[in-house]
Amino acid sequence: MARALYIHWPFCLKKCPYCDFNSHVRDGFDAEAWRGALLSDMRREADVAGSEPLESVFFGGGTPSLMPPQLVADLLNEAEALWGFDANIEITLEANPSSVEAANFAGLANAGVNRISLGIQSLEDDCLQFLGRLHSVAEALKALDVAQSHFDRVNFDLIYARPDQTPEQWADELSRALALGTDHLSLYQLTIEPSTRFETDVRIGTFTPLDDDPAADLYTLTQEMTAAAGIPAYETSNHARTGQESRHNLTYWRYEDYCGIGPGAHGRRNNAATQRHKKPETFLSKVETSGDGMQTSRILGPHEQASEAILMGLRLVEGIDLGALETRFGISRDDLIRQRKVHFYSDLGLVWQNGARLGVTPAGMPLLDGLLGELVGDGLVTS
Repeated sequence: MARALYIHWPFCLKKCPYCDFNSHVRDGFDAEAWRGALLSDMRREADVAGSEPLESVFFGGGTPSLMPPQLVADLLNEAEALWGFDANIEITLEANPSSVEAANFAGLANAGVNRISLGIQSLEDDCLQFLGRLHSVAEALKALDVAQSHFDRVNFDLIYARPDQTPEQWADELSRALALGTDHLSLYQLTIEPSTRFETDVRIGTFTPLDDDPAADLYTLTQEMTAAAGIPAYETSNHARTGQESRHNLTYWRYEDYCGIGPGAHGRRNNAATQRHKKPETFLSKVETSGDGMQTSRILGPHEQASEAILMGLRLVEGIDLGALETRFGISRDDLIRQRKVHFYSDLGLVWQNGARLGVTPAGMPLLDGLLGELVGDGLVTS
């Protein structure tokens, strides 16, 4: 049964050149129409997803901090009525660090949000311009201060491994980030995603991405500095003090059930993969005619689920429990994982195994994508 709920808000003030998320720029939106559509979509999802109390709710986007706080409150009130909330529920909302959105923080906290995730992305103004962000460093730091005054738990994102970035530059920036006092940091290497403006820029030679080897050096530096600061990695790109890990994202990485509503939202619940229509106007039309925004709902077989569980779980420092997966999916351990490859990469110091638990070492994490293709069992679905 689902223990987490994801709510997608699709609107942004500007499309960032690196972003491949389902985000859309519109002149405005009808808050009442979206209230009705999201509530309807949520109710339909609750009808089929079970009624186990939610442990986390996550508002993602797009830019959910553009949502009216009353709309957030209405959605949370309905979610609690439909599922019930765990006593320690985590309710996260993604926000951009502009003064417009920071002005909403008090209202969002009153609505029930107890964790905020700020898309700061850089502590250098020229890099913010390169990344297409609308805020300055000064504005970001002011928004972070406001967030820390309203929310007990605050995360912010940074993007590193930018073109021509040196270890000295990143060490200075990361040191300043670590000094800002949050208990969680999401630190992502810049990747050039298909169908983004950055993909076009690279193709026509506007800039050249950082090569793999210097990017790997920055990754290693990141792990060393965050660990020394008491905020070690618990997932490839996420770092937290003990107990401050994102409970919602752990739901994904531990392959537990979650519901997804709103334009383009994905879900995994009751052995099914769900996806809502991506375009906001199409989503609204579908809800109006059918009561929900569902585009596809597909039953997943045990082999496909096992493959997804392994691919997600090996992103975590804690790794995966092969015995638990064997029991859950009814698939033998030898079919889940290529043991010969495990031994080979273990000898190279890239993989570790402790009884039934299997994981990727810090040295192996920069090579994770390649290792996953090597380790997943021959009989599992990997596409």
